[in-house]
This record gives sequence, C-alpha cells and structure tokens, in this order.
Amino acid sequence: MATRTKLHPRNQHREGYDFERLVAQSPELEAFTISNPAGQTTIDFQDVSAVRMLNRALLKTYYNINFWDIPANYLCPPIPGRVDYIHYLADLLAASNNHEIPRGRHIKALDIGTGASLVYPLTGQSEYGWHFTGVDIDAGAIKSAQQICEFNKLEITLRRQDIRENIFKGVIEIHDVFHITLCNPPFHASIEQANKGTQRKWRNLGKGHSNKLNFGGQNAELWYPGGEIKFIASMVEQSKAFAEQCLWFSSLVSKKDNLPPIYKILGKANIADFKVVEMAQGQKTSRFVAWTYIKESHRSLYLSGTNK
Repeated sequence: MATRTKLHPRNQHREGYDFERLVAQSPELEAFTISNPAGQTTIDFQDVSAVRMLNRALLKTYYNINFWDIPANYLCPPIPGRVDYIHYLADLLAASNNHEIPRGRHIKALDIGTGASLVYPLTGQSEYGWHFTGVDIDAGAIKSAQQICEFNKLEITLRRQDIRENIFKGVIEIHDVFHITLCNPPFHASIEQANKGTQRKWRNLGKGHSNKLNFGGQNAELWYPGGEIKFIASMVEQSKAFAEQCLWFSSLVSKKDNLPPIYKILGKANIADFKVVEMAQGQKTSRFVAWTYIKESHRSLYLSGTNK
C-alpha cells in the first residue's frame, strides 16, 4: 500500500497496511482481501465485516490483543487514526517531562466515551504501558469492553457514567489523579442531523439511500444536544471542578470551523494553558484541543508523582 507519511512518526501504520503480515497473523482476514486497480491488496472499506476483521488483525499483530470484537451497530474505529491521537498525547506529556515520553502504569489516562471497541486503552497501554480508565454511558459498550479485557487479561478500569449531562462527575473519584483525559465526542446536534450526515456520506459513495447510521454507531456515539461545540463547552465547564486532579484535559475537534467558538470558551475558563494539535491521515486533517489549569512550572511534578 502507499506510504502514509502524514501519520505520526511513531505510528506503526504509517507505511500502510502490511496485508502479508496481517494475514499471516490472522488467516481469516484473507477472505476479505481484494485487489485495487493498481494491483495492491486491500479490503472494501465500506464493508463493515471487512473493516472489523482488519481491526481484529491489526490489534493482534501490532498491539498483542488476541481477542477483539464489538456488537453489531457500534462504531468500528479506524486504528491508524485513533492511535495517532495517543502518540500526540504522549508528545504533549513529554513536553512537561524533559522531552521524554513518560511510560508505565503510573501514568493514568481517562478515556471519556471509551466505546465498545476500547480502542484508545488497547493501543495506549500497548504503546506506552499507561493505565487507562475507560468511561461510557452505554451499558452495551461497557459490557463489550469488559469482555475484551477479560479475554485478554488486561487491567483496564471501566466505569459507567449514569447521567448523560455529566462528563467527569461520577467517574472521577476523590482520590483519582489523571495525567491526561481524552475524548472523541459526538459531533451531530440531533438524531436527524446524524441521519442527514449518513445519507450524504452514502450519496458521495454512490450507494444511494441507506438507513444505516454512520456505518454503525449508537445514539450516544453520534449525537449530543447542541453538537460537538456544546459537548466540549460542557466538558470545559465541568473540568473546573477537577482542575487539580488532571494535568491535561483533551478532546478531538471534528471541524476546524468549530475552533473559534472553542477558543472563546477556553478564554473564559481561567485555564493556565491550551494547545491545538493537528493530525493528518492521508488527505484528511483532524485535530484535538488540550487544556490545563496547572502552571507550566508545576507540570513535571504530576508526571513524577510528587503532586500527591
């Protein structure tokens, strides 16, 4: 496959998919492979079963996950793009650690909306050895994540968020200290908007009309009242109560046009600093915003553990 030079330098998938290696590790993937017009091996990325099998092979081959599956109609995330977020977060932490990436289970990460796939904890604990706490409001997602952990004997903490309006409250406990929080927020403002986005995607693919939602996805994964900006605004507002318990809060931002209102929200939040980090996957550019209430001179204390 073509070289993916725009992925993070430490991303194991920046050279594309090595299907020979993947099939050797997961022979069942071979049934889903096809040849593109250039004669290269690939899969049909609009085939949910094929993408799921590819993810299973990637997680087994590169991240030592021997069992991975998700229930039908849950989002099946692209591994290369998701793990890019982890690598850039590692760089963010390194900036407060003498430019050395902090590794090991003493580094605590909180994944808001971890999903049925558990993709961030699986890749993050494999790459850097961090301890992850995965949070989700959906009982089915938590059950799926628990099964993945049990089958692979992984020590990942899972917590159910019982109140949709709460993001951190109820899942950050009084003695918790996190070095990083991460989130892939729902970006539609309503179920109707989510449906329209799905139909537009199918038309662009020449597939006509479809009742499928974003090629999979539960309501909590796809939409939130007020959309992504409202969700991040709530996240920033609620983060104030945990300012001393988290070094960096962060969230993906799906659209560049959403950044100006997010800047205004952060400007009113009495934070010490914020960063916007751009990430590129092929022709697509994504980004995340990160903010902290901790002064720069004190951040290294969080990474050394002496803040406790």
